[in-house]
Amino acid sequence: MSTPEQPAPFSAVLRAASSAEHEAAEQSSFMSRLLGGRLGVEAYADLTGQLWYVYRALEGRAAELAEHPVAGPFIDRALMRTAAIERDLAHLRGPGWRDALAPLPATAAYVDRLEWLAAEWPAGYVAHHYTRYLGDLSGGQIIRGIAEKTWGFARKGDGVRFYVFDGIDNPAAAKREYRAKLDAAGLALDDIERHRVTEECKRAFALNGAVFRDLDARYPLSA
Repeated sequence: MSTPEQPAPFSAVLRAASSAEHEAAEQSSFMSRLLGGRLGVEAYADLTGQLWYVYRALEGRAAELAEHPVAGPFIDRALMRTAAIERDLAHLRGPGWRDALAPLPATAAYVDRLEWLAAEWPAGYVAHHYTRYLGDLSGGQIIRGIAEKTWGFARKGDGVRFYVFDGIDNPAAAKREYRAKLDAAGLALDDIERHRVTEECKRAFALNGAVFRDLDARYPLSA
């Protein structure tokens, strides 16, 4: 007698389904120019400021979401970035950094989506949590190294603390554990909900890419 075919791990499904959107965001003109040394530290500070809005929205309802059966397992203080971003912004722009900070239109749309998901559809919130934090633990470390070299920040110091996870001793193990949580979440969802979360994952990368496009327009190519 044949055994029922096991579904693919949900972490693998999300990664495969969003690979095109992920690649498009990574290869944005803004990020390519920033990490290629063709933009100044002000552009890096601007990106950091936009991320402050994103992570405030991601983390603002963490205490409430900690009790949710799907989203709850992903709420982890060791991942939270808001305080680290604020320390970076104080270093980059001084103690009055909030005074001149405003969200770009794409950032505002991103925040609106995150806040709605946290309040109305926590399973969809997980898609954004995944794209942000797993990215920070992976490609974010490459960004940190480039930023340190390009703008002279101290290794894992002020200016790049957003990418430093002091509460995580073994990033590789942390990423494995995170993917295991995704796989468990996938088993807890029905087919329709898994599909919805997969589509939301694509949307997360698209929203992130829109922020890069707004930043790209703010820092046009020199003539």
